[in-house]
Order: sequence, then structure tokens, then C-alpha cells
Amino acid sequence: MLATGLRRGEALGLRWSDVDLDAGRLVVTRQLKREGGTLVTADTKTARIRRALDLSAPMVEALRALRAHRARQAAERLALGAAWRDSGYVFTTSLGTPVDPRNCYREFRGICEDAGLGRWHPHELRHSAASLMLAQGVKLQDVSELLGHSLIRMTADVYGHVLAPDRKAAAEAMSEVLWGC
Repeated sequence: MLATGLRRGEALGLRWSDVDLDAGRLVVTRQLKREGGTLVTADTKTARIRRALDLSAPMVEALRALRAHRARQAAERLALGAAWRDSGYVFTTSLGTPVDPRNCYREFRGICEDAGLGRWHPHELRHSAASLMLAQGVKLQDVSELLGHSLIRMTADVYGHVLAPDRKAAAEAMSEVLWGC
């Protein structure tokens, strides 16, 4: 989620068919969410949110562990027999069922607290991803598209504080053009 800016529901809604590590790409078309006490898979809200994301080479290498994870799922499937629920999700419980977003939050919060980071929410990974991309000079429009925001203004409003250093660079660029200094 940190490397891609995915929403929690988008990450939990990933199926193996959405991930192509050979091409270094994943496709976001759905989300996993809780409605009325039940986990449901829903299409993303808008066409803009349905998107393909290119993965960096280091990210692809890190995700190669998913192949080992998938092999573990296959072993669990065999061991559990009829008790296994083949959901097709990348991230599952030990029974093969989708990971409940609330459980994801509790686990993540616990990991962060144990690491001495405080009480983080998984959504903070998305915010951090956007802030880091902008701080590294990725164009606002590109960050907006990667996040699946419906409007570039939404990205600018939420992450405008990260863009503040760019104002100084803009002033310096204009100074160079207009006055040669």
C-alpha cells in the first residue's frame, strides 16, 4: 500500500488474476469492504478508480514473495481439504477466506505500536505514498491518476502542503528567466 498508494479495500480486493509480476503491473478493479456485517466485493466507484499500476523493479522483486505465498496457499488448500475456501484473493486468512478490513486494521495498528510508531491506520500508507511521490517530483496529475482520484483538485487539496517547496523553485525559475539570476 505504501509503494502503490492503494486503498485498504483495493489491496484486500486484489485477486491473483489482477497481479502480473512478469509485466510488473497490477490492475485495480474492485474493493473488498464490509456492508451490513458481511464482507462484499464491489467494483470500484468510478472508471477512473479502475486503473492499472506499473510496479517499480524493486517492488516487483519484493512481490516475488507473493509467488511463495501463493504456494503456501495451495499447501493450505490441500491440508484443509473441504474446509478451504478458494476465494482467489491474494491476501487471505489461513482458511482461504478474504481478510476482513477491520482485522487488517487491527493487525496493522498492532505492528505499528510494537514498532514504536504509534497508532497508525492503513490509510496513512496511502497518504504517505502520495506525499513521498510529490516530494520526489512526481507531477501532481500523475499522483492523482495513480491514486485513482476523480479530480486532480482532490489531490491538490489533500496534499498541497507537500507542494509548498515547489513555490520557491517556481520563483527561482522565474527569476532566472526574467532577470538571469
